[in-house]
Amino acid sequence: MSEAQEYIDQMATSRGYVLDYHKVMAAADFPALQAANDLVQAAYLSERLLDRKTKELLFILSLTVMRAPKPQLKSHIQVGLSLGLSPQEILEAIEISLPEAGIVSFQYGVEAWAEVVGAERLEPTVSVHTGTE
Repeated sequence: MSEAQEYIDQMATSRGYVLDYHKVMAAADFPALQAANDLVQAAYLSERLLDRKTKELLFILSLTVMRAPKPQLKSHIQVGLSLGLSPQEILEAIEISLPEAGIVSFQYGVEAWAEVVGAERLEPTVSVHTGTE
């Protein structure tokens, strides 16, 4: 097994996910991937004053505000759940985006969250205009 493959496997184990760019960089420019991952390790993965759950909530919030690619946001929601965060805790973090980033970012985050957690929906029992007529 190559050093790059071992590194990607270790990333998957420690993070709980591997993004497509990690896979590409492992094959195309392994030293650059290592350098980028060292920064992520220090700022995000290593527990210092903030624990991993708190950092994950902040990461989910920042990805929501930036409207990061939905698979990336969803993977962090899944990591948060695997760390023991409740769906409601994650939703509350996403809700923080509303006053600062606006409704579009908020809706984007809620949509990703709902897809991951299988959120229930209440449908109107009255006739509504769908906007497609």
